[in-house]
Amino acid sequence: MEAAVTEETIARQPPEAQAIIRLLLAKIAELEARIEELQRQAKGKTPQNSSLPPSTQHPHARPQPPRRKSKRKRGGQPGHEKHERPLIPSEDCNRVEPLKPTECRRCGEKLSGSDPEPLRHQVWELPEIKPHVTEYQRHRLTCRCCGETTCAELPVGVPQGQSGPRLMAFVALLMAYYRQSKRRTAEFLGTLLGQPCCPALTVKMQNQVTTALRSSYEALAAQLPAQEQLSIDETGTKEENGKAWLWTFVARMFTVFAVRATREATALTTLLGEQFRGIVNCDRAKMYWHLGCLQWCWAHLKRDFQAMIDSGDSRAKHLGCRLRRATCELFEHWADYRAGKISRAALLRRMGPVRRKVECLLLRGTQSGNSDVRGTCRELYEHRQWLWMFLRHEGVEPTNNAGERSLRHAVIWRKLSFGTQSAGGSRFVETMLTVIETCRQQRRNVFAFLTHAVEAHLAHQPAPSLLAGV
Repeated sequence: MEAAVTEETIARQPPEAQAIIRLLLAKIAELEARIEELQRQAKGKTPQNSSLPPSTQHPHARPQPPRRKSKRKRGGQPGHEKHERPLIPSEDCNRVEPLKPTECRRCGEKLSGSDPEPLRHQVWELPEIKPHVTEYQRHRLTCRCCGETTCAELPVGVPQGQSGPRLMAFVALLMAYYRQSKRRTAEFLGTLLGQPCCPALTVKMQNQVTTALRSSYEALAAQLPAQEQLSIDETGTKEENGKAWLWTFVARMFTVFAVRATREATALTTLLGEQFRGIVNCDRAKMYWHLGCLQWCWAHLKRDFQAMIDSGDSRAKHLGCRLRRATCELFEHWADYRAGKISRAALLRRMGPVRRKVECLLLRGTQSGNSDVRGTCRELYEHRQWLWMFLRHEGVEPTNNAGERSLRHAVIWRKLSFGTQSAGGSRFVETMLTVIETCRQQRRNVFAFLTHAVEAHLAHQPAPSLLAGV
């Protein structure tokens, strides 16, 4: 392009064409400069020194820590404690078969009697799985008096369709908890359970389960504005091939997921309200800043300091090393506190020098000649109160690990399903993720809860609550 388009070539063109050519050349130069800048910014970025997700880096590309090769063989070592499944009581077995020898293994003499303590060997096996089908025969009778026909109604709680509550709950779990596609779910039901099913039927059951759970979900979401502390995070997803965001809000005894079309602060305001005053564990994304009372995640900060080390600037590397060393010291003290090795007072006493060191280094970094380092340090120093909220309020963590852990299952599910194809699919995702994670936190059986919710919905009764212990 540059070799073909010269000033002489341009001069031979009409004035209108000359203007268009010069405009296009200027735009090309601007785009090339932008590409160079983006390549420079992306160069050297890894999940260890940026917010890139770990899945963007191939496992074999990650640097392995140097360690000496062990001389021990793989597997259990001689003398290790034996692990085996304990035997269940004999009366709980479906069948007990006594086995008695008929003759002596040495002389062949016939044997009789019983061993008071026989050797017990138990074999576990799956029973043959057959669907339990109930047929309701609705008789239509004619009145002898007026000739009107009347058909019997289905009992309360019997679904209009052919899928019972346990089957609906099981299908929802297969898709949401075990991350199976609708086609594979239908194939599993037909192949292993003998239950005729097609992908369209799984969608129908998905919608029924969402409806059954929705009131429980909304009651839980209504509790978010009243929480004293939340861990919040978000990840990108898709809805109808458009961009969307999956938010997670982790409280002490429950978790709420929400799929929204935006990552802006308006999504937070919708769910938390205008007057939310709780403490929020989060990363440094600016949509959280209006909440006012934040605890920035030190795991994210550690990656920011690693980025300084990897920047190639010797002064930035020196500053990043010192900040990273202080961060490791912080985590050591916090680990001792979490393990019960030190008291809360001892934690605060140990963290005093760490805090002064970090703030002094950040202040020094605000005068750095590296613009990226200067911007990061200025932002951290100006909002340094958000670095130490975990010291002022007991029960607040220095990281946002709770939020990131809650998203892990959702991210894997999204990678397998490529998001949702409708708003109804998004409601299923956020509702099921909320129920699954909340039941895990409350140590409740998620399958039992789903079955109970569907049964209540079919019987036109109130849905079970997820607010236990909240």
